[in-house]
Amino acid sequence: MLWSLYQRAVESRRSDAVLHDPDGVRIMEALDYDFAGHFGIPGGALAARAATIDRTLIDWLGEHPDGLVISLGEGLETQARRVDNGRMHWLSVDLPEAIRLREAFLPPTRRFRHLTMSALDPDWMERIDPVGPVFIVAQGLLMYLEPEAVGRLLGRAAACLPGARLVFDTIPPWLSWLTLLGLHQTARYRLPRMPWGIARDEIEPTLRRWCPGIGPVEMLPYGMPRGMPSAVSRFVTTAAVVRHQVPSLVLTSFGAGLVSH
Repeated sequence: MLWSLYQRAVESRRSDAVLHDPDGVRIMEALDYDFAGHFGIPGGALAARAATIDRTLIDWLGEHPDGLVISLGEGLETQARRVDNGRMHWLSVDLPEAIRLREAFLPPTRRFRHLTMSALDPDWMERIDPVGPVFIVAQGLLMYLEPEAVGRLLGRAAACLPGARLVFDTIPPWLSWLTLLGLHQTARYRLPRMPWGIARDEIEPTLRRWCPGIGPVEMLPYGMPRGMPSAVSRFVTTAAVVRHQVPSLVLTSFGAGLVSH
């Protein structure tokens, strides 16, 4: 939660920022925490991920201005404020500790609601009115779950919320394996365990196995906003050996033929 907050806030302070997150900066500055000492120099990939999801949500809200966005396990993410059109509704589903900290900086309102519950608890789905348009965001969440739990979560959501849009990100198997061994971001910060890693070419067949009738599956481009030489970037995205072994941002819909919802 603090790692992604730090990346967004630091990126937002840059003159060439790919993401503008004033609430993120406000929250980071209010917390008594050694962000740089724990997390080092941020590369900006998590900020670029958030910016790509922002644009996707803004496009969807352009078609569904009164729609409901459900954000699972978002912690201190301020995406709701960045994409707000004054009409949409937002539901943040997160664990009690995360909601308590979130409400210290982002109190709930009539349109911005909080639900204290694990994203794995199917009860949150029963509380959603499936009649109106719904967009589910699972940003920086699913990799922290066991693969079987991811399948159950998405399968239940597909059954309970047919037609809902869904965006989520993945990490490749090699990165998952390193975190299970004990990968350190810095000398003071060990990355959390990330049990679910998946190669890019396995994402669509896995989703179709978990959620029969799922709509088109699209990979949204995002990556380091700067620093990687263009030749290296081209190699990573085109070389057969590595192009499926990179983090991915996935956009799809529950229910074939219901993509507009």
